[in-house]
Amino acid sequence: MDYKDYYKSLGVSKTATLDEIKKQYRLLARQTHPDVNTTDKGASAKFAEISEAYEVLSDTEKRKKYDSLGSEWEQYQKSDQGANFDWNKYASPGGSQDQGSSPWGDAFGDGADMSEFFRNLFGGSRPGQPRRGSDLKAELTISLEEAYAGGVKRLSLGHESIRLTLKPGIGDHQTIKIPGKGSPGAPGAPVGDLYLTFLISPHPDYLLEGVDLYRTIPVSLYTAILGAPIEVATISGKFKVKVPPGTKDGVVFKLTGKGFPHHGKPGTHGDLYLKVRVELPENLTAEEKELFGQLAALRNKKVEGAPQ
Repeated sequence: MDYKDYYKSLGVSKTATLDEIKKQYRLLARQTHPDVNTTDKGASAKFAEISEAYEVLSDTEKRKKYDSLGSEWEQYQKSDQGANFDWNKYASPGGSQDQGSSPWGDAFGDGADMSEFFRNLFGGSRPGQPRRGSDLKAELTISLEEAYAGGVKRLSLGHESIRLTLKPGIGDHQTIKIPGKGSPGAPGAPVGDLYLTFLISPHPDYLLEGVDLYRTIPVSLYTAILGAPIEVATISGKFKVKVPPGTKDGVVFKLTGKGFPHHGKPGTHGDLYLKVRVELPENLTAEEKELFGQLAALRNKKVEGAPQ
């Protein structure tokens, strides 16, 4: 049995951080996944190799065991190629129960895809079981409006187009499972699943925090001073907001239940917070400046730099 150099398989150093390992895995997975790389007959084997390497190096405990074994591999080679080597000191208690710790899910289809080296080190062998297809990971970027409203989206996956019907309120970095859209399994074995993570692109006007929406609205100086109802167009629709007299810059109005939808709970929403930005008049005429000067005088306010 050959020693598996997982660091070499992923093309990372032994001091690589988890973020570096994730980034490299994503790059290689896109290049070697058999559903994407249909011209390379060895793509499936390469994908299985990097998936196994990622399963170990992305998990703190597995990586620790693997690194510990590496320092004793010379002893293994001298032990009649494993006949007298004590694997029990490395293998996890409970054998096949030590799975699923990778944030990418069960990349090995119930253990049947694992190498002999992996099974000896971590357990998980199920002899004779047909190899289930590997799970596939993908990301889909959508706008805030699309996430708010839901609807139909199409995802291109290799040579296949998948039609998705999204419920309103899909969250940023929320992952859904699409059964049967992963890699094909061995004859008689099930196909893997697709885990799709949604990324909501930043919006120029709104900030989304959980199910609450935040937005800044411009209010004229005159409305802020005198008060008046204004109509505000939002992602939730148009609303009348009553601006009280003397409203200060930075005041926040809360519209209860007018925020982002609760995913999977039709008709329920978070709140919408509107922050006032008082806009000063520009390009004042001489007459307007004089009137502002009179207002300042009425309130005994000295204007710095103004003629006395």
